[in-house]
Formats: sequence, structure tokens, C-alpha cells
Amino acid sequence: MTYRTDLNFCKDLIKNGSHSFYAASKLLPAKVRNPALILYAFCRLADDAIDDSSCKQKSFLKLNRRLELVYKGKPLDTPYDRAFTNMVEKFQLPKTLPQALLEGMKWDAEGRQYKNLSDLKSYSARVASAVGVMMCVIMGARNKHVLARACDLGVAMQLTNIARDIGEDAREGRIYIPLDWFEELEITQREFCEEPYAGPSLALITQRILDEADFLYKRAAYGLSGLPIFCRPGIFSALHIYSRIGKHIAYANYDNINKRAVTSKSEKLSLLFYSIAEAAGVTIFPNHPAVTNPALSETQFLVDAAALKSHKIAADKSLKTDIIFDVWSDLKKRDLENLT
Repeated sequence: MTYRTDLNFCKDLIKNGSHSFYAASKLLPAKVRNPALILYAFCRLADDAIDDSSCKQKSFLKLNRRLELVYKGKPLDTPYDRAFTNMVEKFQLPKTLPQALLEGMKWDAEGRQYKNLSDLKSYSARVASAVGVMMCVIMGARNKHVLARACDLGVAMQLTNIARDIGEDAREGRIYIPLDWFEELEITQREFCEEPYAGPSLALITQRILDEADFLYKRAAYGLSGLPIFCRPGIFSALHIYSRIGKHIAYANYDNINKRAVTSKSEKLSLLFYSIAEAAGVTIFPNHPAVTNPALSETQFLVDAAALKSHKIAADKSLKTDIIFDVWSDLKKRDLENLT
């Protein structure tokens, strides 16, 4: 099998299983888009392997062994493992990053609960920020400040997911609300899972989660301006789409029990176009306090693993207008169903 054949397997997996990411990946240059699709294929397969297994621990151990083989340069004879090995070797991807992701998936499979907000951020660092840092490595953005802000974005997006899905998760017996906040609901966890209901206490907790996410979205936006300019539209679009989900939750008076906040197809498309314009016009402020703030303590290990001391925030270059029109034309031709 050739690399191109293995890559096509990864593309097909994402195209058929994640329409949103496949569509958004069109905003990335090919040299980033292809390894990004390989990375997301790895993430998808790992997640499915744990979710579909009757023995989560055994599945996790198998995935760890597969990862060990990848880093020994002796992958399993599958197109996904071969492609991921090629990507790891090409970009010198630190092993800590995919290991962190697998650990987060294991925590999920175990039904782990989180005592406080810091513990919840530690979980978010693994299941979301680890992927963001791997994307930064693929983009060649290994400055510690840019990586720290990418971690902020990952945590913010995961907190938004958690806030949106509180009702759905509770009905499945899953609790992500920090346990030291739970007293405010004035019921036990068991009672909440048996009959989740919207009320002032839960609204306050949801607002607190989203306020933390909003703070991190704003801080992330400055640092993400340090990404290579042709990579910014896709990343900014993810930031804006997820941030908009939080706004929809707020518009619904923080009712995440009876309603599930979504962004419409037209909103997504509008935000994609806005992100392209933003990427073209944004100015980098390398010394802005929001850029140089330390990483969250919960994500510092990811930054330490990926950062290269010699990497500085690159000087900005103009975004050629032809990429805007190329992406616009491509998106216009695509069925909007690909954005769901």
C-alpha cells in the first residue's frame, strides 16, 4: 500500500463520519489538511474502539500497544496505523500528546467524575487540548505561547460541549458538573440523573461553565493569531462556531435540559466566511498580555511536550485574496448538508 492509498482511507473515514470537520478542513492548506485528516482518523478510531468495547480497560491497553508500535516505526498493517506512523515521523509528534488523548478517553469510558473545576479542566486538556496541540505541531506552530492559547481553545470548546449536553449526559447517567458545585442543585447526583430538571441553580452552574469558556475563547483568539496565516480560517471558524453554541444556551435562559443548543447551517457558513476575512485582517501582537499569559496549570504538560525554545511567533504575511475566493467557491459548491 502507498501513502496516498492510506491517506484516502483516512479521508473516506472522516468524510463519511464527520461532515463538519471534513468541510472545515477545506479551509486548511493541503500540507496541513492531509495530516489533519490522518490525525482525526486516529482520534475517531480510538474513540470508537473504546466506546464499542465491552471491556474498556482491555480496549485501552490494546490502543496503547498500537501506539507503542507506531512510535517504534512498526505499525499494525492497517492503512490508518501506517498513515499515522508516517505523520508521527514526519512532524516529530511527541508521544505525550496522543497518550494524553487516550487517557482522556479512558477516563470517559470509566465514567470518571470531577471533584472541582480544575479536575474538569484536566479532563478537557486530554480530550480536547491534546488534539489542538497536535494540530499546532502539524502546522509548525510550536511557540509556547501559541500552544498555550491553543490549549485554552481546546478547554473552552470542551466546556461548551459539557454545558450544552448536561441534560443529555444526565439522562445517560453521566455527570460532568464539578462535584463541589453540586450542592447548589440541592439534590443528590442520583436524583438529578433520574430526573434532570431546569431551574435557577442549574442555570447558574451552566452560566459559570460558559463564563469560564468565554474567558478562554477571548484569550485564545489573541494567541491563535500566531498560527500560520493560511491555517487561521479553519481554527477561527471552530472558535466562533463553538462560542456561538454557548450564546444559544444563554439565549435559552441556560436551559440545557429541555433544549439542545445548535448552530444552524446558515450560521456556520456565515461564521466560516467571517473567519476567512478575520484571518486576512487580523494583526499579531506578540507581546500582548493575553498572548504571553502562562498556560493553564492543567494544560502545561502539553505545552512542555510540544514547545520548541527556538520557535517564535512568525512575522505576519498577507493572505492572498485568491485563497479567499478559492475557499468561497469550494464552499458554495458544497451541499450545505456537509456542514451539519
